[in-house]
Amino acid sequence: MTTGGTDGDGQRGTHYVQSLERGLAVIKAFDAENPQLTLSDVARRTGLTRAAARRFLLTLTDLGYVRTDGKRFSLTAKVLELGYSYLSSMTLPEVAQPHLEQLCADVHESSSISVLDGPDIVYVARVAASRIMTVSINVGTRFPAHATSMGHVLLAGLPTAELDAYLAHTPLTRLTANTITDPNILRTTLEKVRAQGYSIVDQELEEGLRSLAAPVRDRTGVIAAINISTHASRRSIESIRAELIPRLQTAAQRIEQDLTAAEPIARLG
Repeated sequence: MTTGGTDGDGQRGTHYVQSLERGLAVIKAFDAENPQLTLSDVARRTGLTRAAARRFLLTLTDLGYVRTDGKRFSLTAKVLELGYSYLSSMTLPEVAQPHLEQLCADVHESSSISVLDGPDIVYVARVAASRIMTVSINVGTRFPAHATSMGHVLLAGLPTAELDAYLAHTPLTRLTANTITDPNILRTTLEKVRAQGYSIVDQELEEGLRSLAAPVRDRTGVIAAINISTHASRRSIESIRAELIPRLQTAAQRIEQDLTAAEPIARLG
């Protein structure tokens, strides 16, 4: 197990919190080759006793970072929160920005990329072609996921248990006459989004605003969503499907390729 917190002569400082090191070691025990581990596996890979490994695993389960079927354990997408600051402040926006600029120039519409944070999407990069919303959008702007195309893509990418929890505990506030407020209808919508690989939201966040979004994935799954926003008076749903969806999906694929080539997102294990 990797150690840290050493001072100049190689000894740990008095500040060193060994339990934090051990908890992180449990998280890092999981990787692409070992996405599911038993208690014995975790104990062996971390050097912890079974009793200690069990305490850390159950604590991480209570906190939502680990799930278990009673025998095997695996990480949840919530682990991504541990790297959120790095993801949102550096890597993803830097990689995505030139692709957003190219997409905006190609379709003459605004384009953005966001990540999921609790019940909201958070914008981490944006290129605006024109102002089509009454609310100004900047990096850091948050909107409720249930009423946005990017939110639908990100929710559709959640594991079943996390989506169940979201639908059970998140108020689906009505923002326009078109906003989906029924959890069952939203679940059906998200199943369709997952199957087709994109979302189109028609004036659910704001009257007159139509948006479309596609997922951005790495090897862990959906990590972000890229979108195009347009005004209902400029683009019909048919036009969006025929003209914008292919270009949006191409931009998403190019971002994924650049992320893979640069290996910018730290491994979970």
